[in-house]
Amino acid sequence: MGKVVVDSIKVSNHNRQIDGLVYMPMESGIYPVVIFSHGYNGFKTDFDSTARFLAERGICAVTFAFCGGSTRDTSGMSTKDMTIFTEKDDLFAVFSYVKELEFINEKQVFLFGGSQGGLVTALVVEDIPDEIRGMILLYPAFCIADDWNKKFPKKEDIPEEFELWDMKLGRVFFESIYGYNVFEHVGKYDNPILVMHGEKDAIVSMSYMDKIKKAYKNVHLELFPLEGHGFSDEGTKKMTELLYDFVVMNCIED
Repeated sequence: MGKVVVDSIKVSNHNRQIDGLVYMPMESGIYPVVIFSHGYNGFKTDFDSTARFLAERGICAVTFAFCGGSTRDTSGMSTKDMTIFTEKDDLFAVFSYVKELEFINEKQVFLFGGSQGGLVTALVVEDIPDEIRGMILLYPAFCIADDWNKKFPKKEDIPEEFELWDMKLGRVFFESIYGYNVFEHVGKYDNPILVMHGEKDAIVSMSYMDKIKKAYKNVHLELFPLEGHGFSDEGTKKMTELLYDFVVMNCIED
């Protein structure tokens, strides 16, 4: 396995700076790349071990922190200003930055999203289907809009702020997805998709996996019987290996 170089990057987007990391093989060359989007209150280092695994084997990886998407984010954007759609915009900005890197094969760009980042990733690929070779979703939280609309069924029920899992969300987060039907906005992307999900997931029910299988033409669902929302070390190892195999299998040039 080759040695890995990890560089910090800053991506400008709407007067804020997205903080990220690029994992790349030490040897010069042109490589495929996987762009990782973290989940709710996650961080750029959440997929560090997976990113290193890929880079050791000749696949670049890019991780980043959504602006306002984490209590550890350093962009200066408040978590109360973050929405699914500000994160979507951030991912577009990172994608645009990454595809211009001289060591990246722009025909072999893959997007990976975990949980909320999975939903964001799925929305992004619908807008640039021809530029994304494949999509990988890890326990994708396609349930977010449904869950919050059940909690706040009327607009007047929406609070000015709400704390979930040690992070404060603002009213704009809930208003932006009020009445939003995710499956009206996804499903047209027909390049290869790998979805990995734990059968014991208490956050995203298996019913959403059924909906995902029906929504997309070219999707493979890999179930992890013993895993929940957030995988064990063993589950992460298997996930990483499946991700690697998926990228290698789909790196054939047009």
